[in-house]
Amino acid sequence: MSQNTLASLTGVRKRFGSIQALDGFDLAVKRGELLAVLGPNGAGKSTAISMLLGLQTPDQGSAELFGHAPQDIEGRRRIGVMMQEVMLPGVMRPRELLEQVASYYPTPYDVDAVIARMSLEGLLKRPYGKLSGGQKRQVQFALAICGRPELLFLDEPTAGLDVQAREGLWKVVRELRHEGCSIVLTTHYLEEAEALADRVAVMARGRLITTGSVNEIRAHVSRKQVSFVSRLQLDTVRAWPEVAQVEIERDRMQISTRDAEALLVRLFREDPQLSDIEVKRAGLAEAFTELTNESKGVP
Repeated sequence: MSQNTLASLTGVRKRFGSIQALDGFDLAVKRGELLAVLGPNGAGKSTAISMLLGLQTPDQGSAELFGHAPQDIEGRRRIGVMMQEVMLPGVMRPRELLEQVASYYPTPYDVDAVIARMSLEGLLKRPYGKLSGGQKRQVQFALAICGRPELLFLDEPTAGLDVQAREGLWKVVRELRHEGCSIVLTTHYLEEAEALADRVAVMARGRLITTGSVNEIRAHVSRKQVSFVSRLQLDTVRAWPEVAQVEIERDRMQISTRDAEALLVRLFREDPQLSDIEVKRAGLAEAFTELTNESKGVP
């Protein structure tokens, strides 16, 4: 493993009974990057992260963390982890939890600094078990970063957070990146990956479909989004060969198309009063949908 690669999976296969969770899967986490790992439910994301953390072992292939087996204690002291399912002592308060976890690391952040960074001051007198779901996620994130990790694993970190808390967490993630922390992010919020990721890895059916920057992933997709105001009927437009998908939202018709130029010619011919036209390239959400559908053989 090169010095620029912090963690890697190479040719990994993992089966649980009749389910092939990973099927010849390769992944490398580079120093200094935020890598977003995307995939539909059952794609193998959680299994891949568990391999990198040493919680699962491959049936075939290899997993490395800082050049060693993921179970090696020296490597584990250099990472922070926030998983979806977390069991913590409900009677302990956030500061007690932070002090305990920070003590496991050689050069942790100051606990008060972490509390201030995550705006946890109002939660300190309450037992962890009495916190709301969103408040627990904020404490879990604080626990993941308090050891000053070189490599941070975030599994659906903003699930259950309101908009303000999510934006606050994004701000801290960006700060950590600026400080040199490398991050692996799995998320169902595609706008989260679009906003934060340097590189995206798309998984489906236990395999790596593609990897690249957000713009490179978008480039895989030939569709564009055309929206406008028109008196045309939805069923009429849906039958046109240029239209892949169509819907109406707030009096605007929105069309996904592979041939925007031909579609626009037809629209102006069918409705000379067409107005308020917008044409946008595909976003990460459209790219993700198209790439994962292609992996299933869906046209």
